[in-house]
Amino acid sequence: MTVSTTSPTGAPGVRLVTVDHPPVNALPVRGWYELADAVRAAGRDPRVRCVVLAAAGRGFNAGVDIKELQRDPGNDALVGVNRGCAEAFAAVYGCEVPVVAAVQGFCLGGGVGLAGNADAIVASEDAVFGLPELDRGALGAATHLARLVPQHLMRTLYYTSRTVTAAELHAHGSVWRVVPKTALRDAAIGLAAEIAAKDGQLLRLAKEAVNGIDPVDVRRGYRFEQGFTFEANLTGTAARVRDTFGTEARP
Repeated sequence: MTVSTTSPTGAPGVRLVTVDHPPVNALPVRGWYELADAVRAAGRDPRVRCVVLAAAGRGFNAGVDIKELQRDPGNDALVGVNRGCAEAFAAVYGCEVPVVAAVQGFCLGGGVGLAGNADAIVASEDAVFGLPELDRGALGAATHLARLVPQHLMRTLYYTSRTVTAAELHAHGSVWRVVPKTALRDAAIGLAAEIAAKDGQLLRLAKEAVNGIDPVDVRRGYRFEQGFTFEANLTGTAARVRDTFGTEARP
């Protein structure tokens, strides 16, 4: 598991936080906490005025590490990953400066939580977004998907586990730009640099102000959803569904 923080050349005030956890950036418990720590640290740095959240590999994020949950005979991994996801999502949303998500390939489950809490999204042409939670014995992140698409589309995507493309989200206004994959990093850093050209103190005030007028309390909404994940686990429903993961072909 690697979470790195770098300063892109030619983009003063921008920090690039990159997740690299092969093969698909499905994060274990500690990975979510490491990501939260990296984003918070970048936002606290007074020299930073914008953060770019990116990932290495084929996709942005495939959610939680289901195999870690399957290996745990109890509920420690479940509790840990739920708290870890909540911390990572809150770190992005509550980052003291704006966060630009650079999304390529798959952005699923927890990936939607990260992107949905960002201030802006730049996506590659191959990017797809979705919540396969019902296929994985879990619930959650509808709070964040609702920030990306209209209410009825969110519900349809949630119930069916279908995905939407970056182009479709661009049409809804939730993705700022769709670019070729080879241009993604530069496009995201370019947007971040434009933001970072503003006064740093004013940007921090602006971020706090915009969060303050948000009509949805994203942290409380997500924790509410997670309560139903725990209920599904206590009743055995989650394990029954989760144990089919990887054994059935999707239609």
